[in-house]
Amino acid sequence: MRKFVAIAAGFTFATLILASCSDKPSMAGGARTEIAFSVLSVEKSENLDKMWQPIFADMEKQTGLKVKPFYSSSYTALIEAMRFNQVQAGFFSSASGLQAMRRANGEVFVHNTNPDGTDGYSSIIIVRNDSKLTLGDVLKCDHKLNFGMGDVTSTSGTIAPKAFLFLPHKIDTDSCFKSVKSSSHAANIEGIIAGVLDAATANTDSLKELSDTPAGREKLAKLKVIWQSDPLPKGVIEYRSDLDPTTKEKLRSFFLSYGQGTGPEADRQRANLAVFQWGPMKPSDASYLLPERMMEATVALQEAKLAGKADDAAKAQAELDEVKKEQAAAAASSAPQAAADTSPSSK
Repeated sequence: MRKFVAIAAGFTFATLILASCSDKPSMAGGARTEIAFSVLSVEKSENLDKMWQPIFADMEKQTGLKVKPFYSSSYTALIEAMRFNQVQAGFFSSASGLQAMRRANGEVFVHNTNPDGTDGYSSIIIVRNDSKLTLGDVLKCDHKLNFGMGDVTSTSGTIAPKAFLFLPHKIDTDSCFKSVKSSSHAANIEGIIAGVLDAATANTDSLKELSDTPAGREKLAKLKVIWQSDPLPKGVIEYRSDLDPTTKEKLRSFFLSYGQGTGPEADRQRANLAVFQWGPMKPSDASYLLPERMMEATVALQEAKLAGKADDAAKAQAELDEVKKEQAAAAASSAPQAAADTSPSSK
C-alpha cells in the first residue's frame, strides 16, 4: 500500500508548515485554480519526479488546475501537510491513508490496482537467496538475528507481519532479535543483499519493481521469500473532505478515466501507470480501508494482551467489533448491486 524512495521535494515539510501562516489557496469563483498533491516516496528516488511528472502534466491538462507536487518518505509529513491544508490531495499507503482520514480531513475517492486490474499485494519476509535461514529460525526469537522492519505505520513493513505472523506466535519484535532496524523496503532489500540484515520485511510490489531493470533483476536473483501474507489493500488517493465540489469532481473524473479505453492515448497513460506497477484506478471510499482498521485493531489487541493491559485490550476489542460490524454492513449493501450486475437482464 506503496513504494517509492525519498527525494528532495524542493521544499521541506518545515517550510510547508511555516508557509501556512501566509499561504492562501488560489480561488476562482469558489473553485481552486491550483492544488498541491502529495506522494509517498519510498523507492526509486532518482527517478521519482520523472515518474510522476507525466501524470501531473496530464492532470493539469484535463482538470485545468496547476499541480504542485510534494514528495516525502515520511508518513507523518504527508499527513500533517494535508492536516494543515498545505496539500489538498495525495497518494497514500493504506495505513497512512487511514491516518489521513482520522487526523487530516482526508476522504478516500479512488484506489490503485495491479497492472492486470486486480486488487491487493502482500507483505513478505526476505532473506539472501544463499541463506539457510527458515521462517522457523526467525520465529525462534533467540536474539541472534539482525532484522529489518518498516516504518511503524507501514502496512506491509510492520502492521501485517505483526498481525499475521509475529503476534499470533506471541512474539514481540522489539525484544526478539539481536537488532531491529526500521527502514524502507528498498533499504531492507539492500541490507539483505549486503549481509547487514539477516531477514527483513518488504512487499511483493517492491520485488516486482526490481524486475523492471537488468540491475534490479540482478538484485532480485539474490533474494528469497520465506513468508508471504494474505492480500492487503492497495494504496489510496484522497482529497480533503472540505475541498470544493468542483475541484473534487475534476480530480475524481481524471483518475477514474486515466488509462481507460483504447487507442494510443489510453496506451500512453497505462504506460505511465505501469511505471509504478499500477493498473487503472477504481472508485473507492472509507470502506476500502476496513481491512487496514482490522489489522490495526488486531495488533493493538494482541499487544495489549501480551503486556497484560486489560483496559487497552478492551478498547482494541471494541474497535475490532466495530470494524466487523461495518464490514458486515458494507457486504450487505453491496450484495444487491452484485446480484443486479450478474442478472440476465443486466447483460
